[in-house]
Amino acid sequence: MNFFRHRPFGVPALAALMIAAAVGCSSADDAPSAAVPSPGGAVAKLCDHLDGVLPKKVDGLTRRDPEPSSALTAGWGDPAIILRCGVERPAKMADPEADGVEVNGVGWLLEQRTDNSFRFTTTLRKAYVEVTIPAGRTGDGMAPLVSLAPAIKKAVPEGIAD
Repeated sequence: MNFFRHRPFGVPALAALMIAAAVGCSSADDAPSAAVPSPGGAVAKLCDHLDGVLPKKVDGLTRRDPEPSSALTAGWGDPAIILRCGVERPAKMADPEADGVEVNGVGWLLEQRTDNSFRFTTTLRKAYVEVTIPAGRTGDGMAPLVSLAPAIKKAVPEGIAD
């Protein structure tokens, strides 16, 4: 069971929140990079389904997947918003003081990182989906999560990830 403070936010409040997240280093061809998760079979199937229903645009940004190419990762824009499906359960989910938000019916663990960026990981879903948003995208608040919520609700059922 995931225990953390959960604060539902409306879309207007979300737009006001400034967020950021660091993603992997750029390769020589300036394509974004992301570590590819290695989930078990059932989670991998959910992630494959998610990849098939992800939007072509997130917060107005065109899809630009990171390297290495995988159905478990996706990206949008430059600098890239990065999604990784099938990540491990974050240790922070065991912290009763951890912060969470709900965006259009999808719960997210919010983690502030040492570089003052943020990482969001879905909660109470059969697979953990992580989204990082680079500092250059902070002006749009949580709009990327609003864009991703319908696909996550469609592809990753509610429940507890294995």
